[in-house]
Amino acid sequence: MIRPRTLRVDYGKTANAVCVVGSALHLGLNRSAPPNSTFFSVKCTPNVQYSIVPPTQVTSHLSPIALDGKSVLLISMTSASQHENDSKLTVRYYGENQEVLSNAILHLTALEISLDVDADRDGVVEKDNPNKGSWKWGPNGHGAVLLVNCDSERRYAKQLDTEVDYISKLSDLRDMSEMVLRTRGPAKLPHGYKLTMHISQGDAESVRVYTPRSQSIGSILSGVSGGFTRVLSSQVLSGQVPYLGGVAETNFYVEGLRFPDKDFDGLITINLSLLEPICKGLPETPIFTDSVVFRVAPWIMTPNTLRPVEVFVCSTSDNYGFLKGMKSLVARSGYKLNICHEYMNRGDRWMQDELEFGYIEAPHHRFPVVLDSPRDGKLLDFPYNELLGPDFGYVTRVALRKDVSSLDSFGNLEVSPPVTVNGKEYPLGRIIIGVAFPTTTNGRNMTKVVQDFLWAQKVQQPIALFSDWLVVGHVDEFMTFVPAPDRKGFRLLLASPDAGYKLFRGLQKSGHGQAKLFEGMYVRPFLQFPPPSMCKPIHLLKGRSDQEQITVDEILEDEAFQAENNYVQSCIDWNRDVLKRELGLEDGDIIDLPILFKLHEDVDQEFRAVAFYPDMVNMIVLGQSLGIPKPFGPKVNGHCALEAEMCSLMEGLGLTCTFIDDFASYHRLLGEVHCGSNVRREGFDFKWWDLDL
Repeated sequence: MIRPRTLRVDYGKTANAVCVVGSALHLGLNRSAPPNSTFFSVKCTPNVQYSIVPPTQVTSHLSPIALDGKSVLLISMTSASQHENDSKLTVRYYGENQEVLSNAILHLTALEISLDVDADRDGVVEKDNPNKGSWKWGPNGHGAVLLVNCDSERRYAKQLDTEVDYISKLSDLRDMSEMVLRTRGPAKLPHGYKLTMHISQGDAESVRVYTPRSQSIGSILSGVSGGFTRVLSSQVLSGQVPYLGGVAETNFYVEGLRFPDKDFDGLITINLSLLEPICKGLPETPIFTDSVVFRVAPWIMTPNTLRPVEVFVCSTSDNYGFLKGMKSLVARSGYKLNICHEYMNRGDRWMQDELEFGYIEAPHHRFPVVLDSPRDGKLLDFPYNELLGPDFGYVTRVALRKDVSSLDSFGNLEVSPPVTVNGKEYPLGRIIIGVAFPTTTNGRNMTKVVQDFLWAQKVQQPIALFSDWLVVGHVDEFMTFVPAPDRKGFRLLLASPDAGYKLFRGLQKSGHGQAKLFEGMYVRPFLQFPPPSMCKPIHLLKGRSDQEQITVDEILEDEAFQAENNYVQSCIDWNRDVLKRELGLEDGDIIDLPILFKLHEDVDQEFRAVAFYPDMVNMIVLGQSLGIPKPFGPKVNGHCALEAEMCSLMEGLGLTCTFIDDFASYHRLLGEVHCGSNVRREGFDFKWWDLDL
C-alpha cells in the first residue's frame, strides 16, 4: 500500500475527501476530538475499511474505545465509487461517562487511478504492475524500455524525429513506448480536482509525451500531427490530462530524445498526480502520485559472428579492381551490396572509418542505428543523407576539431562476440577501442565524447587496447574475429610478425629463399605511401622503393627490419594479454596470422608502424565467407605461400577465403579491405534488458 496521506477532520463538521483505491488516509483521532473526549467509536458504509493504530480490542464497531493521544485511524476504500460522496465514515466522541460529545463526519469518493507501462517487458502494457516505478536488470527484472526516436519518418525532408516536436506519421508511434492511464470512478471528478502529468527538470531534455486529441482511432487517422497533443516536453514539465469518467483508458506515447551518456544515466520517471483544491486563488495540493520508470535503450554494436544483412563500399576512380572483387564476394555470399558513388563520397573511400552500424531495441520494436564518427572526412554526409530514414536511426557525437585524431575513425571501434570472463557473462560481447599506451603523455586517443558515449551504454563494457603504435592507429589493423564451430564459437585473429618470420624461415629451409614478394605485380607509382604529411620511412629494405619485389632471403637477412617487427610483436603481445584477460580467452581461442610491419617516423618524430604487405587481418567477414586483402606473398609451386597459410588456418574452421586485390587503391593509402567496407548485421537474439548488471 502507498504511504498513507494525512487527513484533517474537525468535530461537529462534515468533510469531503477523495481516496484512491490502494492508498490510505491517516486520520489523527486526537486532532479531531472535542475537549474532554475520553472514548470514540467508528461507523462506516460497506465500501470503507478502517483500522485503529495502535490496535485495540473491539467487541462491536459501536462500542466506545478508549482514546489516547496516539490513536490513529487508517482509512481505505475497496472499490471505486459510482457517484461523488457515495461513501461515509463517522467518528463519534464520548466523554468520561460515555456521553456523546460530538461527531466528525467524512464523506468519501473512491477513485481507481493507475499509470501503466510495459514493466514486465513482454510488449503489452499490463495493469498496475507493482514494479512499474523502478528499474531492475536481469531476466527476472522489471521496468519499461524507451527508444530514442532517432530515425526519420520524413523520407524526403531529412530531419531526425527527435528534432521535431510533433508526430508526422502514424508509423512514428512504433518508435515510442505506449503508456496508459486507467481510471475508474464517478462520471466526473469532484469540483476543483484535476489530474496532472509531470516530469522533473532533469528528465525534461530526454523525453516527450503525446496523447491523441481524441481517444477514437478514427480521429487519430483523420489527421496525424493535428491528431496528437504534446503533453510533456522540455518546455512543458507539467500538463493536465483528462479524467474521462466511469471505466476509462487514456493512451499516451512516450518518445525518447537522447541516448545514455556521461551526464544521463538513461533512467526517466514520469509521474501522474491527483490534485486537490484548497481554496480559490491558491494552488492545488497533490494528494496521490503514481510513477513509472523507463530506461532508454542503449546503442548496441554487432560483432562479425552475427548474420550480415547488407554490405557498403565506395566507388572511386581508382578502385575498379577492388570493387569487382567485392561485388563477386558479396554476390556469392548472398547479401545485398550498396555502392556509395563518387558524387556522394567525393573521393573518400574509407567506409569503415566514417561510421559504425548498431541497433536499438524495445520489447515492441527494433531498428538499426548508425553511429557517425567525428572524423568528418568527405564521406561525412553519407550516414545522414543516405542512411537515415524510416526505421533507420542516426546518432553522432560532436568533438572539437582539435581533439579529433585518426583514432576517432571507426576502424578503431570493434566489438567482440559474446564471452564469459571469470564467471561474468557478456552476452552482447564487449566493445574494443584503441588508445595511447598508458604511460604515454603525448599519444593520440579516441576523443572523450565518443568514449563517454560508449561507456554509458553499459551493455557492452568497453576494453581499451594500445593502438597508437600504428601510423593510422586502428585496432582493425592487428585484430579481428571470425566465427568458429567449436570452443567459444569464434576465434580471435591477431597479426603476428613472429608467425610471418616462422613462415618465411620455413620457406627458406625448404629451398624457396629466392621466392619473391610482389612478383609479377604492377603497381602504378603512388607517392603517398605513406602520406608524407603523416610519416617517412626510417628503414627501407636494402634501399628499395616500397613496391619493388623482394626475396624471402633478403627479408630474413635484414636485421634492422626484424628489430622493427620485434617491436611490433611486443605491442601486439601486450594487447594479446589484455584481450585474453578481458575476454576470458585461452591461446587455443587465438590464431596468429603471418603479417610483417615496418616502422615510419611521423611529423612528431614518433616511430609508428604500417603493414609491409597487405594486412590480411584487415578483412571483411560475411558469414562463412572471408574477403581478405591479397598479400602478394612469395610463390611456391605457383601459389602464394601467404594465401596458402591463410586458407589452411581458416578452412579448418569451415571458412572460405577470397583474396581481393586492394594494393594500389587501399593498401598504399594505409588501409585494407575492412577499412574500405562496412557491414550492417542482424541484432542479437539476446535481449539487452536481461543482462544481470
